[in-house]
Amino acid sequence: MNIYDRLDELNITLPPVATPAAAYVPFVQTGKLVFLSGHIAKKDGKVWVGQLGANMNTDEAKLAARAVAIDLLGTLHAAVGDLNKVTRIVKVMSLVNSTGSFTEQHLVTNGCSELIGEIFGVKGAHARSAFGVAQLPMGSCVEIELIAEVA
Repeated sequence: MNIYDRLDELNITLPPVATPAAAYVPFVQTGKLVFLSGHIAKKDGKVWVGQLGANMNTDEAKLAARAVAIDLLGTLHAAVGDLNKVTRIVKVMSLVNSTGSFTEQHLVTNGCSELIGEIFGVKGAHARSAFGVAQLPMGSCVEIELIAEVA
């Protein structure tokens, strides 16, 4: 399966790598592992602001997590030059801007995980963590980082 054909089938265009908002790089490769820095949710080119349990629901935040997955794949493409070189999505770590009573961080993060599975198939099955946090940079509703293995 060609990853780019799959992206075309899903009508997904990979974005360019975003300029880091602070003192870090968008990705680091060591050996066969590529570590992607956290990417915050964006909608229409602007930070997708919201807090789960206060002013955003799980379904909307799941869409935000899906959008983050697309941004992550754009960065991964820039890091490795060809997404077909990815042998495994190893881990996804998700931070969800939440109130103390919100408990569906795992469902929000499915927006990212499910899309990765659709694109990479069995190579997209990954370990995962999903955390609720009191706030994220610029008020973003979701931030996700990713680790991938490449050939």
